[in-house]
Amino acid sequence: MTVKRMGLVVHHGRREAAEVAAAVHTWGALHGVQCTEIDVWDRDRPRHGEKAEQAAAGHPDLVVTLGGDGTFLRGARIAAKGEAAVLGVDLGTVGFLTEVPAEDAVPALDAVDQGRAIVERRMTLALRASRPLRIPSRMEAFLRYGRAPALPPPDVREDAGGIDDWGVALDTMALNDIVLEKLARDRQVSIGVYLAGRLFASYSADGVIVATPTGSTAYSFAAGGPVLSPHMDAVVFTPVAPHMSFDRTVVAAPDEPVALRVLPHSGAAALSIDGQLRGVLDPGDWIAVYAGRYRLPLIRLAPVDFYQRLRHRFRIEDAPATDVDARVAPLARPPGPVPDDLAHLRLPPESARREGTGG
Repeated sequence: MTVKRMGLVVHHGRREAAEVAAAVHTWGALHGVQCTEIDVWDRDRPRHGEKAEQAAAGHPDLVVTLGGDGTFLRGARIAAKGEAAVLGVDLGTVGFLTEVPAEDAVPALDAVDQGRAIVERRMTLALRASRPLRIPSRMEAFLRYGRAPALPPPDVREDAGGIDDWGVALDTMALNDIVLEKLARDRQVSIGVYLAGRLFASYSADGVIVATPTGSTAYSFAAGGPVLSPHMDAVVFTPVAPHMSFDRTVVAAPDEPVALRVLPHSGAAALSIDGQLRGVLDPGDWIAVYAGRYRLPLIRLAPVDFYQRLRHRFRIEDAPATDVDARVAPLARPPGPVPDDLAHLRLPPESARREGTGG
C-alpha cells in the first residue's frame, strides 16, 4: 500500500514509545509522508472522539500505534473512521494485537511502503441502542475517578436516521468486545439476553460480554470464555459471575445478533466498548450487538501462527504426565508437497520443518 499520511498513537507512559515515535517521524520526513501524533491528551483537557482525531491527522492512510493492546485498540477506533490500516508496534507484555517489536518499527514501515506487508482483515462488532448514549453528570466524576481522561460517548451515525423501534445506530465499532456491567459493588445488573431475536435467558450477574474471536483472548477469556481463532467469524456471549446454574459461553453465528435489555428491577449498567467506558444504561434501556460490515485492516509482516502466540503469551506448559514421552515433536507437518485434499487447509510452511520450529 502507498502511504501518504500517517497517524501516530503513542503511549507516552512508556519511555521506549517516545524513542520509537522519534524514529517514525524521521522515517516520515525521509519518505515525504505526513506524520501526525493523534489522541494527544493530558489530565486537564477532554479527549476527542475518533472522527475528530481522524480529521486532526489529515485522514491518514495508516495508523501506527506504539504501546500495548490498549493503545492498539485506540488506534483501531481512529483508523476505522477513515478505513485506514493499522500497524501495531509492540511495547506491551501480553498483547495479541500488536505485531512488530520496537526495534523493527522502521523496517516494518519500509515493508508497508514497498507493498511487502500482509493485510489481515478482522471482524468487528457494530452497535444499536434504544437511545443515544450518555453518562449522567452526577455519575461521571465517580465513574472516572482515578482514571485518565475518558472518551466521549459515541455519536449517532449520520446515515441512520432518527430513533424508531430499531433504536439508533451508533457511530462506533468494537474489535474486541462490548460489555455491560454493574455500577455498584453491592448490586447485580439484571439483563435479558436475546439471541437471534428471541429471549435466551435473563441473567443476574456482575456483567455480560459480547466479543469477537479477536476479543476471545481478552475479558471474555478472563471470565471463563473459550479461545477462538481470529481467522473465523462468530459472536461470543459470556456472562460474568452469573447467579444461575447456566454460566456457559454461547458462540453464535456472525449473522445472529445479541440484544441486551436492562430489566426494570436492575441497577444501572455501565457500557464499555473495547475497554473504554462510553455510556450508562438505565432500567428499560437496551443495546443490540451484531457483526459489523466493516472489517479492520491489520498490517502483518508475515502470516501469524496464532496458536504458537497463544502458547507463548499464556506460558502454556505441557502436562507433567507427558514427561515420560520425552520431548514432543513441535510440528505436525509431514515432509513433501501437501496432498490435493489438504491444500485448502492452514498449515505451517515447509520451511518451518526445515527450521525445526512450529512457528
